[in-house]
Amino acid sequence: MAEKKDFLKETIQHIDIKEFNVVPLVDSMEKMAFQARNLNRAAQIYNMMLNDKKCSVILTLAGSLFSAGLKKVVYDMIMNNMVDAIVSTGANMVDQDFFEALGFKHYIGTPFSDDNLLRDLAIDRIYDTYIDEDELRVCDETCQKICDLLEPRPYSSREYVYEMGKYLENNGGPKADDSVIYAAYKKNVPIFVPALSDCSAGFGFIMHQTAHPDKHISIDSAKDFLELTKIKQEAKETGIYMVGGGVPKNFTQDTVVAAEILDGEAEMHKYAIQITVADERDGALSGSTLKEASSWGKVQTTYEQMVYAEATIAMPLISGYAYHKGAWKTREAREFQKLFQKSETKA
Repeated sequence: MAEKKDFLKETIQHIDIKEFNVVPLVDSMEKMAFQARNLNRAAQIYNMMLNDKKCSVILTLAGSLFSAGLKKVVYDMIMNNMVDAIVSTGANMVDQDFFEALGFKHYIGTPFSDDNLLRDLAIDRIYDTYIDEDELRVCDETCQKICDLLEPRPYSSREYVYEMGKYLENNGGPKADDSVIYAAYKKNVPIFVPALSDCSAGFGFIMHQTAHPDKHISIDSAKDFLELTKIKQEAKETGIYMVGGGVPKNFTQDTVVAAEILDGEAEMHKYAIQITVADERDGALSGSTLKEASSWGKVQTTYEQMVYAEATIAMPLISGYAYHKGAWKTREAREFQKLFQKSETKA
């Protein structure tokens, strides 16, 4: 009879871009064709963002990235001032990063599993990766604990994710040395999760609100949009590095239109790169090109590049290229989290 321990053996290892100087490899792709050349140009554009002293970088994350081994890439980007704000799906930040910060792991699996057997053993599958459902329930319950600690009122997702970092700080620190949430908490890099209920935190919210039907916290999606727009207004010149598409992509691009509505004018995102495997022909957002975004007044087309590649292959090359080029060494941290801490202190 199969047991859970038979499946949860070997853990996913997060790739470390600091260990491999990929600059010669990525430079050599410039003289190739197809997605190799596109990836080279995207890497060069990201490096341009970091060299541009006026440019603030917004990273958007969609898809199951951290469970697949990309967590340390984002951690290193935060720790080395290579990103100034993050917009993500909830799965990456809560079910995967916070989950590992609580001491749990993702495991190497296979897409050819007997999924009915996995269900019987309380093992969840993410393509070829396994996660322990019983441990994920602990993550749900921890999110409820954080809710219970907070003053009952509407919160932006940025505020709640900051409180997750604070929770880790107040409880002995993360049990993983590469927690993205904790790194962002320490470095004052705001993280937005526009669909925060669509993850482990959502289960925590509904348990919290059921236990406290009259006085509870909630997530204010409009406040999310306003806060990210304030970052765009403060930054003025911006570059976006998008992994996948979906809500994080559109949410970030829309700040240009929002800032224009509020200010009368706003600069389009000066730089933009997107890694995706989605097709643009069905009109879906994940595959919509950056040139299409220009028609909406969101992205300039001088320094934009689509890369049609899978994220676990392309992201380490693009981020690793910029890391080893070293522009981050003289780049100042924006610490946009402090924009809101000032206003919250006054309140």
